[in-house]
Amino acid sequence: MTQSHDRLLIIDFGSQVTQLIARRLRELNVYCEIHPYQNVTQAFLNNFQPKAVILSGGPASVLDVDAPRPPSWIFSHGIPVLGICYGQQVMMEMLGGKVERGHGTAEFGRAYVVPGQNTLPLLEGWFLTDREQVWMSHGDHVSEIAPGFEVYGTSPNAPFAITADVDRSFYAVQFHPEVHHTPNGKRLYENFVRLAGFKGDWTMGAYREEAVEKIRNQVGDGKVICALSGGVDSSVAAVLIHEAIGDQLTCVFVDHGLMRKNEAEEVAGMFREHYNLPLIHADESELFLGKLDGVSDPETKRKIIGGLFIDVFEKHAKEIGGADFLAQGTLYPDVIESVSFSGGPSVTIKSHHNVGGLPERMNMQLVEPLRELFKDEVRALGRELGLPDHFIGRHPFPGPGLAIRCPGEITRAKLDILREADAVYIDQIRKHGLYDEIWQAFVAILPVRTVGVMGDGRTYDYACALRAVTSVDGMTADYYPFTHEFLGETATRIINEVPGINRVTYDITSKPPGTIEWE
Repeated sequence: MTQSHDRLLIIDFGSQVTQLIARRLRELNVYCEIHPYQNVTQAFLNNFQPKAVILSGGPASVLDVDAPRPPSWIFSHGIPVLGICYGQQVMMEMLGGKVERGHGTAEFGRAYVVPGQNTLPLLEGWFLTDREQVWMSHGDHVSEIAPGFEVYGTSPNAPFAITADVDRSFYAVQFHPEVHHTPNGKRLYENFVRLAGFKGDWTMGAYREEAVEKIRNQVGDGKVICALSGGVDSSVAAVLIHEAIGDQLTCVFVDHGLMRKNEAEEVAGMFREHYNLPLIHADESELFLGKLDGVSDPETKRKIIGGLFIDVFEKHAKEIGGADFLAQGTLYPDVIESVSFSGGPSVTIKSHHNVGGLPERMNMQLVEPLRELFKDEVRALGRELGLPDHFIGRHPFPGPGLAIRCPGEITRAKLDILREADAVYIDQIRKHGLYDEIWQAFVAILPVRTVGVMGDGRTYDYACALRAVTSVDGMTADYYPFTHEFLGETATRIINEVPGINRVTYDITSKPPGTIEWE
């Protein structure tokens, strides 16, 4: 896909914020992809044909024997290159400069860069005052710039904070312009893609047209079953695929017994009544809950659920006379979180049930038309497809459902308590007009019981945690700053209205270091 658009390649060396580079570029309507450095072979480059390259940061040292490096092709092919942090250091080292270990020059956190004597088009709109705030995170430092480079900005511990070889369109910065703590960082990316000649023509309208064409080319006259969860991702995928191939698509909505209150009935009704999609409503709650009985490890839960999803889809594919393809609402963050920068199995944060391929026995291929999109881009595509705003604006809901909001062993009783508490919480958020300000909100029931007093009696019931975060794409998140009045009112309602809970807490952890979901 996107061969008709200019493509920017982000070579990933393992930075925790590489995804934010892609977000900044997508906001500028520039199509880009992140690929681990080990996967960027000559064959890959010949196929991808990037118009420009960005080298990410990373935890390694270029002084290590096996330090990761990009292919030398990118420096000899006449395309603009921007190196960031480790990307700057590896660029200098490969082009004839020198890098040294810390020795008192490490910088972590907020720093200030002052301009050099000469102007640089990359810095247009920068240095409107005498210095620019940036975010540093480096131990090694460039001690000698490569031939052809000049210095355009310095910081106290980075004398080569901004360097460039203008004639070859090579640019390098020691700081991270993609993060929030570099307030003017987006402008630097905007200047880079302008200098590289990007037209900024990658839009959701264009993506829709190309996705439809790609789906038709992939599927041909084959049959497709779509894993429909009722969330925004799988719903947008279903409507998009239906536009491409019509009745060759059958949606399978699996009720695994881990849905929110009344959700299964609402989702099935909405798709049958409003979208006229062929839909199988598969009530498989007994199967899923039976297999999860006694399981407490979160990764085991996810793997059981993922495996059972495949079993259920395989069964229903046979019922419709066989299917050649399985469609899923996999997103780009799912792919990124499930694959490490080295190209192998990551130090897994969490496995995603819809990432990683299919069992060979299914003899089916995957159709994943949203695999290149971030969450907010999926919402934009949903609007492009005509889905109603109230539906597109729904908070994300994970594929494993309430299983990962129930740390420890899952029981039907705990799920029932959780559904009721979650319904009260969301009702409170809507009543206070806060729903659209929040990226995601939910209740987690904790695997502990606490002593309480209700009336004149002692209680020994579950504690629960409320979670609400703000985010753009789910890659980073901050907790929502509810008032104490809201939290007190909500806690009172939950304790009064939900038998089984006698204590309510509020989770104020950001992402990172936490994840949005509890498991």
